[in-house]
Amino acid sequence: MASFEEAPPGDAKSGHKIFQSKCAHCHTVEKGAGHKHGPNLHGLFGKQYGTTPGYSYSTASKNIDVIWEENSLYDYLLNPKEYIPLKKKFPGMKNPQERADLIAYLKEATTS
Repeated sequence: MASFEEAPPGDAKSGHKIFQSKCAHCHTVEKGAGHKHGPNLHGLFGKQYGTTPGYSYSTASKNIDVIWEENSLYDYLLNPKEYIPLKKKFPGMKNPQERADLIAYLKEATTS
């Protein structure tokens, strides 16, 4: 599996388009925005999986030991069901450029 260090440089503008088409139906990124089918992603980087306040996680989700950083997110986005074996509908993103672009966008959008 390729690592984030080997990924192409990400473009946040392209990542925003990817987020809108592949992620926004389940997630929000703005501080204080509500949860959808998935949790709000504000403050994502450095956060442990399954700990977003106000979102109802399964017991299995609360016991997963993943801290969201560039590397973990890059691997997760490649194959979510293999990385975190839970029932998810998101099939993943095989294209390394798309994953890098989405991460660049999330770094900006979830910290501002």
